Amino acid sequence: MELLSSGTIFALIAALAAAGAVTGFLAGLFGIGGGAISVPVFFEVFRFLGHDPEVAMPLAVGTSLAVIVPTSLVSAYGHLQRGTVDKDLLKVWALPILMGVALGSALASVAPPRLFQGVFVCVALVIATKLLTGGKWRLSEGLPRRAILRLYGAVVGLVSALMGIGGGAVSNLILTLHGVPIHRAVSTAAGVGVLIAIPGTIGYMIAGWGRPDLPPDALGFVSVATFLLTIPTSILTTRFGVALAHRLSKEWLARSFGCFLLLVCARFLGAMIAGDG
Repeated sequence: MELLSSGTIFALIAALAAAGAVTGFLAGLFGIGGGAISVPVFFEVFRFLGHDPEVAMPLAVGTSLAVIVPTSLVSAYGHLQRGTVDKDLLKVWALPILMGVALGSALASVAPPRLFQGVFVCVALVIATKLLTGGKWRLSEGLPRRAILRLYGAVVGLVSALMGIGGGAVSNLILTLHGVPIHRAVSTAAGVGVLIAIPGTIGYMIAGWGRPDLPPDALGFVSVATFLLTIPTSILTTRFGVALAHRLSKEWLARSFGCFLLLVCARFLGAMIAGDG
C-alpha cells in the first residue's frame, strides 16, 4: 500500500473525529450506539486504505462495537441518574442478548459482506420508516410476556452484532411498538448498548484473530488506531446528547436521523448492486 500524504492522513483523522462526535451525540440523544454513523464511515475508511470488502465490512462492524462500549456506558449512566432506565427489562434481556451477540459474532468470521449490508439495510429501512412517519406504530399498549421478551432480546443481540450497532435503534423500535414512553425507551436502549457492545467487541476480536489480511494495528476485527482516533470526540459529545434527550422535543431530530438512515441504505444498496461490497 502506498504511503498516504499528510493531507490525506489529516482528512482521515478529521472524518473519524467527526464520526465519533456524531456517534457520541446520538448515543446520548436516542439511546443508540451510533453504529449507523460509524459503520459506513469506518467501512469507507478501510476501503480507502485498500482492504477488500470481505475484510473492510466486519472490521468496520467490530470497530464500531468497540467504540460503542465507552459511549454506551456514559450514555446509560447519564440516563440512569435521571431514573428512566427499565432495569428489570435489562435483567430479562441480558442472557438472550448475549446469546444473540455470540451467534452474530461467530457469523462474522464466515459471512460475506453482503449479509452484513443486507441486514443493515433491512433493519435501517424499518427504523427510518418509523421515524419519518412520526413513530405512531403500535403492536400493543404494554410489554408482552417474558418468553416473547427473551426472543426479542436474542433478535436484538443477533441483529446488532451483524450491524455493528449497540442495539438501541432496534430495542427502541421494539419498546415503542409496545407503547413504552419514548424517554423510557431511549434510556433503556442506552442500557442495551452496554449489554451488546462488550461481548460483541470480544466476539469480533476472536472471529478475526490471526487473519493475515488485517491491518497491523488490528486485534481481530477491531482496529485499535481507528478506535483511539474516534473515541475522544465520542465521549465528549455523549453527555450533550443525554442532556438534550431530557429537555427537547426530538421530532425533528428523529426525522433527520431517519433521512440519514435512508442515505446509508442507498449507499449500501448501491454497493451491493455494483458488487463492490
